Amino acid sequence: MYIGEASKLTGLSIKAIRLYEEKGLIKTPARSGRYRVYTKTDIEILNLIVEAKRLGITLNRLKGVIVYHDNGPDWQRIKVFLADIKTQLIKHRQEIDLRIDHVERCMADISPT
Repeated sequence: MYIGEASKLTGLSIKAIRLYEEKGLIKTPARSGRYRVYTKTDIEILNLIVEAKRLGITLNRLKGVIVYHDNGPDWQRIKVFLADIKTQLIKHRQEIDLRIDHVERCMADISPT
């Protein structure tokens, strides 16, 4: 598929897709004439980037995670990264739950005047 369709499928602008190519987050796609041709794997990586950005993960951090070998992205490395993100989110949720409990205790201690 061409870049326009990749843009529609991922919700990314064409400019953003080209930036991710430039930064090495996706491999420069093969060409058909003067057009870049994106694969299913390219779309999967672009969607991963979209989700990671929603979580506040920087492109520099992703650059260390999205590594390519001869046969494509190192999916195992990406899975380990995602498991780490999940662990961090669970820890953050637990911290927020503790803060909420604290606020509720403070509210309960306030006597109406």
